[in-house]
Amino acid sequence: MSFSQSVKEELAGLISQARHCNIAEIAALQFYSDGRDETADLTLVENETVRRKYFTLLKKTFNIDIALYHQQKEQVFEAIRGPSLLQKSCCRRAYLRGAFLAAGSVSDPEKSYHLELICHSQKRADEIRELLSTFEIDARQVIRKKNHVVYLKEGTQIVDTLNVIGAHHALMDFENSRIFKDMRNSINRRVNCETANIGKTVTASVKQTEDIRLIIQSGEYAGLPKPLQEMADIRLQYPNVPLKELGELMTPPIGKSGVNHRLRKLSEIADRLRSHQTGGEIL
Repeated sequence: MSFSQSVKEELAGLISQARHCNIAEIAALQFYSDGRDETADLTLVENETVRRKYFTLLKKTFNIDIALYHQQKEQVFEAIRGPSLLQKSCCRRAYLRGAFLAAGSVSDPEKSYHLELICHSQKRADEIRELLSTFEIDARQVIRKKNHVVYLKEGTQIVDTLNVIGAHHALMDFENSRIFKDMRNSINRRVNCETANIGKTVTASVKQTEDIRLIIQSGEYAGLPKPLQEMADIRLQYPNVPLKELGELMTPPIGKSGVNHRLRKLSEIADRLRSHQTGGEIL
């Protein structure tokens, strides 16, 4: 079962104790299951989850036996077009729940963050966006194959939407997946950063040892000040040791900035020697 279907199965089993909320959810199922005909017979709709929820709500709210639905459906249509349908926050939640059941989907958070509702008219798309905004959820809209698609791509807003429509188990699964995914990405970023730093350190160390060997080969080593000679000896002895640890090996120990300063001096000497060898000039 897909993540989206598991959300719908959870919502299908959620029945409000309030009649006005059930009427709001019935309205959304009616309006969004077949937007081209908002009076369509939902007892014949192909979506089994929607059909099952619709049957349950009709029985609980209007005490309508499905066998007698066609004789009493006008009672349902009159109720779902009532002026107070979405005045209460709980009813707006129920309405959005019904709309998601009828026309919504949400991707597996392991793969991507995407929740959408497919509306067959601009009116219904605007309605969904407005209702979501009452819960501080800012949805976007795009036209796809003549349909008006209202969608969310932020993980936080998808979590908020699942909370609004009452999909609390799915919300926890989504959050757990999101936390794991964020943790994994954070670890990968840290590893990549550390790998890059190690690469820079190795490159710098190779350059430093090359500089020192050039100074020794040129005969310049004997004329170096004692601190630079000691720095050169220790770097050659410990080519892969970080600067801080190199400083601790000095007598007396010096800080990282002191090590860096001495290695830079050695590098300048080596660059000058290379310049003389090539007849160029170091700027």
